[in-house]
Amino acid sequence: MESLTNSFSPTLKQRRRGLFCILFIGLIIFVWQLGSTGLVDETPPLFAAASRAMAETGNWFTPQVNGLPRFDKPPLVYWLMGLGFSIPGNISWDPLGTWAARLPSALSTIFLMLVLGDTMMKYPQEENYFNRRIAVVTALLYALSPLVIIWGRIAVSDALLCSTLGICLLLKWRRFANPEGEVWWLSWVFLSLAVLTKGPVALVLTGLTILIFALVQKNFRILKILKVLPGFFIVFIISFPWYLIELLIEGKPFLDSFFGYHNLQRFTSVVNSHSEPLWFFLIVLCIASLPFTPFLLISIWKNFCNISKFSRRLIKKPEKSLFEFSFCWLITVFVFFTISATKLPSYWLPATPAASILISLSLTNHVKEEFLKSYAWKFTIFLSIFFSISLFSSKLWIQLLNDPEIPNFSEELTNSFLPEKAGFIFLLIAVLGIIFSSKKIYGKLLILQIPIILSHFLIVLPTFDLADRLRQLPLRKASELLLNSQKRNEPLVMVGAMKPSIHFYTNQVVVFEGRSKNAFVNVSDRLKHENRRGWKGRPIYGTNGSETSLLLIDKRSVEKSYWQGLNPKVLGNFGVYSVWRIDRENLEKRAISLKKEGVISTWKNPRPERF
Repeated sequence: MESLTNSFSPTLKQRRRGLFCILFIGLIIFVWQLGSTGLVDETPPLFAAASRAMAETGNWFTPQVNGLPRFDKPPLVYWLMGLGFSIPGNISWDPLGTWAARLPSALSTIFLMLVLGDTMMKYPQEENYFNRRIAVVTALLYALSPLVIIWGRIAVSDALLCSTLGICLLLKWRRFANPEGEVWWLSWVFLSLAVLTKGPVALVLTGLTILIFALVQKNFRILKILKVLPGFFIVFIISFPWYLIELLIEGKPFLDSFFGYHNLQRFTSVVNSHSEPLWFFLIVLCIASLPFTPFLLISIWKNFCNISKFSRRLIKKPEKSLFEFSFCWLITVFVFFTISATKLPSYWLPATPAASILISLSLTNHVKEEFLKSYAWKFTIFLSIFFSISLFSSKLWIQLLNDPEIPNFSEELTNSFLPEKAGFIFLLIAVLGIIFSSKKIYGKLLILQIPIILSHFLIVLPTFDLADRLRQLPLRKASELLLNSQKRNEPLVMVGAMKPSIHFYTNQVVVFEGRSKNAFVNVSDRLKHENRRGWKGRPIYGTNGSETSLLLIDKRSVEKSYWQGLNPKVLGNFGVYSVWRIDRENLEKRAISLKKEGVISTWKNPRPERF
């Protein structure tokens, strides 16, 4: 094999400079002001609460939220978040809990940016002297994806899975490209971390990607190069112990919930009403790469054309096959989650690194048809102009944005001038696109990325601040009032929109119920009879009982007839939420009346995702 470090590869010093540039931009995008806003309901507070509970209780095996075990994800993301909550005095520098909860997502995203950039520099796919520029473009294409911008700054496990799985696949390709220069075991360690982040799905996506790539390359020797059997042994040794220990501790509930509900059932049936049509991920694919989607589409088309000439096309040398490998990676994610019954936009995240590689290489000789590159460039300009016009004319459609939890959302968004700022960014992209459309510059997509980086400060961060002020600040204020008003042994209840951030900010067990008549009866029964870890229901009269309860109720629930006429004491109003102190005897009488009408209690029925 000819030397992989040829004259077209950046020197070690140049690579370091390139990586430093990527690191600097990554820190600005994902760490700057990371803790300035609160946790966003509904999922992030569940992750944060489980992680804080680990730090507080010392139980690092079973994630627990609101007095219940949370089996939806393996422990790695909880462990990493829990380290932040374990730092002495963390509440003084992290009062909202968002630094500790979000930092794993942010840092893992930056780590993947670095590996992407290093891979593009160490294994240049084009013989030119601009591979460092292409490396920066690739890392930024990944980081500036709308999906990555969002999930890289919130406290969930999706960004960590994307990073661990992405690094795993990149290291596997690097091993294939250079068996003598790349260690074989490191990619399997990252696969183990991916399995500890989100379970068996990481194994499936990795295996399918490698098999499809081997088939496309007509080279099953890759399985030997990657040392599959020893590799799976490493994955087993690192990731299996937690699953075994958790099964021994929690038994069948863990088996049924984690493997049955959160893995098998999510794939075979619709969970939490997340049903989407088969073409759902075509839409997500296009949105996730904006405004550079046209370049992704021509790369996908080129790969499909190559596959159609499967029997007579020239198979590239391993070190020049990253374009094809990325296509197999992207198609694996697309097909697997398209087949899945449950579909969410975040499921596309593992494909975003592959998309960034395909886009960055679309202007190189991997796509030889100049007319395709020209069309992609022109269509990107068209999209930018279209979005710019749409945003500048936002007053025509902004009233369609209706969020019942933020009644004045469209008015606040109009007053913020954020749509106009976004329109200016897209207009700037279009102008730069027109200016540089005829110039042959390697990595010239970097020019169009500069306005998008600028938009992070002008649009993204202000949007996060606006959403936090309108949606989450009322809940934090309500939580503060609940704590300051609570009497000894007085239970906390939330009715209507179930927001686990109330549990996170009060750090107490909260009884969550919906708006139905059954929910009303459930509240009464649960306050008397339900037992959770560290909390148990108590009768109104008796030892350690409480004659009143603090209730956080939303406006839509207050309008229900069965919540009226209970004579609550209103302690405060925050947005669409009200804090009541309610007499439990009145609550009990109304529940008895509803039961006589045939309303039954349903809280004992198994519900896998009950806060």
